[in-house]
Amino acid sequence: MTAEIRTAGHAIEYPVPLYSYRRRFTHEVCFGGIALGGYQPIRVESMTNTHTMDTAATVAQCRRLHEAGCEIIRLTVPTERDAENLRNIRDQLRRDGISTPLVADIHFSPKAAMKAVEFVENIRVNPGNYATGAKFSSEDYTDAEYRAELEKVREEFTPLVRKARDFGVSMRIGTNHGSLSDRIVSRFGNSPEGMVEAALEFARICEDEEYYDLLFSMKSSNVRVMIHAYRLLVARADAELRHAYPLHLGVTEAGDGDEGRIKSAMGIGALLEDGLGDTIRVSLTEDPVNEVPVGFAIVRKYNEHLQVKGEKAYLKVNQVVEHGRSVTGHDSPPFDPYSYSRRPTFSFDSGAERLGGDAMPRVESSARTSIADPDALRAEILERLAPELPGDSIRSEYVNVGVGCVEDLSSLESLLESLGGLRDRIVASTADTILFPRLLPLVSRARLDIIEGESLSTGFIDELQDNGGTMEFSFIHENSSVSVPAEVLARIAAKLRMKGLSRVLLSVVSPQGLFATRRLAFELSKAGLDIPVVVRHRDRGGDRSGVLIESAVQAGTLFCDGIGDLVAVETGLKVQDEVSLAFNILQAARVRMSKTEFISCPGCGRTYFELEKTTALIKQRVSHLKGLKIGIMGCIVNGPGEMADADFGYVGSGKGRVSLYVGRDCVVENMPEADALERLIGLIRQNGKWVDPS
Repeated sequence: MTAEIRTAGHAIEYPVPLYSYRRRFTHEVCFGGIALGGYQPIRVESMTNTHTMDTAATVAQCRRLHEAGCEIIRLTVPTERDAENLRNIRDQLRRDGISTPLVADIHFSPKAAMKAVEFVENIRVNPGNYATGAKFSSEDYTDAEYRAELEKVREEFTPLVRKARDFGVSMRIGTNHGSLSDRIVSRFGNSPEGMVEAALEFARICEDEEYYDLLFSMKSSNVRVMIHAYRLLVARADAELRHAYPLHLGVTEAGDGDEGRIKSAMGIGALLEDGLGDTIRVSLTEDPVNEVPVGFAIVRKYNEHLQVKGEKAYLKVNQVVEHGRSVTGHDSPPFDPYSYSRRPTFSFDSGAERLGGDAMPRVESSARTSIADPDALRAEILERLAPELPGDSIRSEYVNVGVGCVEDLSSLESLLESLGGLRDRIVASTADTILFPRLLPLVSRARLDIIEGESLSTGFIDELQDNGGTMEFSFIHENSSVSVPAEVLARIAAKLRMKGLSRVLLSVVSPQGLFATRRLAFELSKAGLDIPVVVRHRDRGGDRSGVLIESAVQAGTLFCDGIGDLVAVETGLKVQDEVSLAFNILQAARVRMSKTEFISCPGCGRTYFELEKTTALIKQRVSHLKGLKIGIMGCIVNGPGEMADADFGYVGSGKGRVSLYVGRDCVVENMPEADALERLIGLIRQNGKWVDPS
C-alpha cells in the first residue's frame, strides 16, 4: 500500500518511497546549455535583487553569481521595458563569456512575458496572478463564472506557450502560497490543494498545445505548507499529466541567518529525501551570492548518488522505471503526506516537563564533559540549562549525562545532589544493560543505548520494574535495513506495555535518522502502540553549515510529518548554538514557537528599500516578542498572501513608501519609509501584542 488521496472520488497514490531514498525519474527539460530532470544533477539557482533596468548593476551581480558557481540566474521582469532590457543584459553576459541560463520572472504582465521569452532560456509564470483580476476579494464564483475566467486565462496564456515552444524556451509554472487567484481561493481556499490546481490548469493548457518543456514549483513561507503542496502536486500531476515533470524547490521568504538556512534546508531537504526535486533556490534576505554555497551544501549528498560513465548516467540506488515514472510499492506511511496532524501518543510527566500527547515538543542536549570530571561537568550542565535566564528563554530543558560503569554511579549521585532542583532535568544514558536498572531510581529518565549487532538478554525486559522514572530505549543504527531498529524497538515496547510499564520513550540514532524513525512510527502504529518518540540526530564532525543543514533535514522533516515528542541534537557546535539549533528546528516546523518569527523575502528588482538593512533594524526592535509573526516584504507581489498567518506586515509599496498590515488587512497605506518602523511598533502596541524588553 502507498499513501492515497482522493480527488474527484478517485484514490491517488503518492508515488514516492518514504523509507529509503529513490530519486523520482522526470522528463528531461532543456535549459539553454544545460538540462533539468532525468539523470541530470540537481541544479542550484539564485535570483538578482538589482533593478532589471540597471544593466550595469544587474550584469555585475550576475557575474558574481556565476563566479560563485550559480547554475541558473533569475531576473525579475515587472514591465515591458524591463523585458526589452533583458536583451542588453544577456548580450553583455555572453560577451563576457558567461553562458549561465537566464530566467525571466513574470507575475502580472502577459505583455512583459511575450517580450522576455525572446531573450532568456526559461520563463517563470505565476498562475496566481498571470491574467487574473482583483486580488484578495471575498467574491464567490459560480461554476459558469469560474469557467469563463479560466477560458480568459487560456486565451491570454496560450500565445506565450506557443511563442516559448517556437523559441525553444522552457517554462516554470511557479505557484506561490501567497498569490493564488481569487477564483482558485474561492473554490479551494488558500491551501496546498489550491496551489496544485492553479499549476495544473496552466499545465493542461501547455499539454493541449503539445508543449512539454515544463517544470513546477510550489513555494510557501510555511515549510509544512510547502512540503504538502509539492507532495500533492506529484501525486496528482504524475497521475494526470503526460509526463512526470521536473520540480524546482524552495521555501520563499525564509529570512536570514541560521533561521533562514534551517528553514530552507528543512523544506527543500524533506522533499529531496523523498526523491523529489531537480533544481533548488535558497531564498535568503541577504546578498544573493550567499544563497549559492548553501544550495550546493543542501544538494551535495543527493548529487553524489549520481555516477556518470561516458555518455551514460545512472543512479547508485535501485531505480525501477515504468513509462517514465518510478514504481514504489512501499508500505503506507504513519502520517498523511498531504496535511499535518501530530502523531497521537501517550502523555506523562517526566521530571520537570510533560512529554507526549498534546504537550509541546521538548529540547534535550548532551553534555560532552566526562562524568569523571564532576566540576567541569556541572559547569557545562548549568550552561546548557542556563538557570539564571528568564523562564521563557531558549535553553535546553533536559541534559544527558553518559554513564559508562558502576564506578560512575557515585559520581552521578554527587552530581545530582549538587544540582538541587535541576536534577529533574538530568537524563542518564548507558549501553550497559546491567547498569541501566540501577540508573532508573536516580534520575527522571534513564536511556539504554542498544548497539546494533548486540542483543539483550532473554529476561532483561522481564526484570524491569516501575519506579516512577521514565525509560528510553535508543537503537544505535549504522548498517542494517531501517526496518531492523524499528522492529526491535516495537517488540521491546510491546513487552513493556504488557508489563504495565507506560512511561517509555523510543528513539533511533542513525545516519538515516529520517527513514529509520519513520519506520519506527510505522511499526508502532501497526502494533497499536502510542508510545512517544524522541527525534535524535548526531553529527559531531561536520562543518557548521553542514551540521545545520543535515540536522534540519533529518530531524526537522519528522516534526513536519507530525512525528516527534522531543528533539535531541548532538553536534560539535558551541553550547548555545546547539540549543538554538534545536529550537530553530521546532519553530521552522511550526510545532513550537520560542521566539519572534520573521517572514522576510530576499528582495528583487521590485524592491525599492534596503531590505537587508531594514530587516535587521526591525529585528533589533521587536525580536524579543516571543511567538509573534512579522512579515517583511519587498513588494506587493507575494506580500499579503505569504503573510496570511502573520500578525503584522511591513510591505514595500513604491520608492520610499511602505504599507503596514495587521493580519491580511492593510491598515496604513503608502506611508513614508522613514516613519514606518515606529508606526509598526505602534500598531503592535495598539493590538496588545507589545511587551517591554527585559
